[in-house]
Amino acid sequence: MRVTGFPAGLFQTNCYVIALDGARECLVVDPGQDAAAPLVDFLTEAELTPAAVLLTHGHLDHMWDATPICERFDAPLYVHPRDRHLLTDPAAGIGPTLSPLIAGVTFTEPTVVHELDHDRDVEAAGIRVRVTHTPGHTQGSVVFGVDAGARRVVFSGDTLFAGSIGRTDLPGGDHAQLLRSIADRLLPMADDVAVLPGHGEATTIGAERAGNPFLVGLPAEHA
Repeated sequence: MRVTGFPAGLFQTNCYVIALDGARECLVVDPGQDAAAPLVDFLTEAELTPAAVLLTHGHLDHMWDATPICERFDAPLYVHPRDRHLLTDPAAGIGPTLSPLIAGVTFTEPTVVHELDHDRDVEAAGIRVRVTHTPGHTQGSVVFGVDAGARRVVFSGDTLFAGSIGRTDLPGGDHAQLLRSIADRLLPMADDVAVLPGHGEATTIGAERAGNPFLVGLPAEHA
């Protein structure tokens, strides 16, 4: 399996492409602002076609170019139902301070949208993706888990970063809920599980359990 990622746009949001070795189809995770052009260039060079686009959550820096990519490649979009409204009303997720960034921009849903369920799989491009609902950054935040050879990889969106966690000061954010999501649904994973976040560098579950300052003092029953 090949996993390729690159940061895009004003927010430097990581967009990821997942494909089996030798495959012609792939999955795209979080094509945010200004991701479309470099993504299309990569897909063309790699001779890959998206079979689906997956969103870790509905914030505009993760979904800005989702509909253009879906429509260009006739691919369905997967998003949690609690964040689906942000596809057409991204201002509802960013508040008045950031809303001027999208003044005059119209957002629409792609033709085909599927809603994600916790602890259920999405299968496309020959890849099985496990969906884990992790509300807190947004109410519809999820992480995606795949087996990349012998290594488990999770795409954590803005739930968990290297040395940090997602912000919770935007509409729909809940700091205590985010910590519960991380403690209950991410930290029980094996130490060697790779974490590919929505911003910044990759990490592992073990590294974050041991050294992430935002996770210090979690209730013992969750640790």
